[in-house]
Amino acid sequence: MKNIDIPLAERMRPRTIAAMYGQKHLLGEHGAIKKIVNGGILPSIILWGPPGVGKTTIAKILASELGLPFIELSAISAGVKEVREAIDKAKEQNKTVLFIDEIHRFSKSQQDALLGAVEKGIITLIGATTENPSFEVISALLSRCQVYTLKPLQRAELEALVQYTVKHDEFLATKNIQIKETEVLINLSGGDARKLLNLFELAINSSEKTDIIITDQLLIDIAQQKVAMYDKKGEMHYDIISAFIKSIRGSDPNAAVYWLARMIEGGEDVAFIARRLVILASEDIGNANPTAIVMATTCFQAVKVIGYPESDIILSQCVTYLAASPKSNAAYVAIKQAKDLVHKESDLPVPMHLRNAPTKLMKAQGYGKEYQYAHNFQENFIHQEYLPDKIAGLKLYDPADNARENELRQRLKKLWKDKYQY
Repeated sequence: MKNIDIPLAERMRPRTIAAMYGQKHLLGEHGAIKKIVNGGILPSIILWGPPGVGKTTIAKILASELGLPFIELSAISAGVKEVREAIDKAKEQNKTVLFIDEIHRFSKSQQDALLGAVEKGIITLIGATTENPSFEVISALLSRCQVYTLKPLQRAELEALVQYTVKHDEFLATKNIQIKETEVLINLSGGDARKLLNLFELAINSSEKTDIIITDQLLIDIAQQKVAMYDKKGEMHYDIISAFIKSIRGSDPNAAVYWLARMIEGGEDVAFIARRLVILASEDIGNANPTAIVMATTCFQAVKVIGYPESDIILSQCVTYLAASPKSNAAYVAIKQAKDLVHKESDLPVPMHLRNAPTKLMKAQGYGKEYQYAHNFQENFIHQEYLPDKIAGLKLYDPADNARENELRQRLKKLWKDKYQY
């Protein structure tokens, strides 16, 4: 096969850690993956992250850097038979890396087939998944693996990747490519390097000229030409899920149920859809309608038992309910701000009156002293400090403007009128 026949994204696949873009938290000097390479010992790992961020690449680089035999399987096409064949082959080699792409698509029995070989050290497992491994990987296997989370590539990283590609790809070097605008390219990629390079390649191939100017309009035209039916194994899978979620968030039950139908007709995993509804019910509706999380959780439990085709109705009921519900991301914003604060101020001491005092010595040192038990007071409330001194009075939760949360706002305003500005 000529090099030009290989997709651009594959041609540009990095061969070393230094050549990779993004994932500095894992690949940087103090990152976990970098330490594995430097230490020379590879544990079984699960790489969890969205598509096109480097999961397969990292797996291949680890095996290459450590000089280990590498066997690759895809959970889409492989079954127990292929897994056992790979394990038998690994027995003839030394410290074989078995890489399983989309490991979340393996059933429990297929994952069980891996367990013994991992325990005995016959294989070092590297699993790649776009799904939360806590839900999709059996606990016995998960407990024997380190889980590393990968993130979407940032704008600067994507732009640097495009510039590097233009300069270093053998085929593109034969053309005079001028990148005038990248806004659409970056936005459509969604942090996915593979999607970015695929779209960029389509734009290049759309012209037979050697002089090519990349503009936002060109990329919009290319993207519109590439509208496809739902493919649960391809990148359209993620685009339709994105449209689905955004339609519910935007309170449009008509669009939401349309995208739901596209997924159902495409054979999407019923639990995959329902799990996203549970997340959305909390992230985008939250306390504006607390029943939403109950509805979504019940839906998730029901469809796993019922399955298709009857789950269509259950999903439709839940989707239309969530779409029609009032929206609030206040809880999402609150935990995001709190986590950001913890990263900046990770060692703030717990106030003495809030500390646990299980021993006489700790009581003598003032642990728990002057703590006021809220239930002993009117309205089950007593004004006291619950945050560390350095951030006392900092408001993280700001109720949104909707009927339910306005009730919460009024209560909090009454209770904390001298401290928080509600």
